[in-house]
Amino acid sequence: MARTTTTTMTVRLSGPLSDFVAANVSEHGAYENVSEYVRDLIRRDKERTEKEVFERLKAELAHAFAAPESAYKPLTAADVIARNRT
Repeated sequence: MARTTTTTMTVRLSGPLSDFVAANVSEHGAYENVSEYVRDLIRRDKERTEKEVFERLKAELAHAFAAPESAYKPLTAADVIARNRT
């Protein structure tokens, strides 16, 4: 079972950023409280980052599969590990 921890953070916002958060966390806003809003922003940023990594991997694989057969060379697991350490 994965162990989860809770971290309490303090963030200071002023001016337009504070107003923007207040508009999104209100009776007519999309969120009930600031914590819910911040968690959603972090989740979306995490998803965006993971999608970018996946898209880069897909592009690398597409490039590799498009290479001519003569571009391939046999590698051992040790070769791959050594290559990835540099």
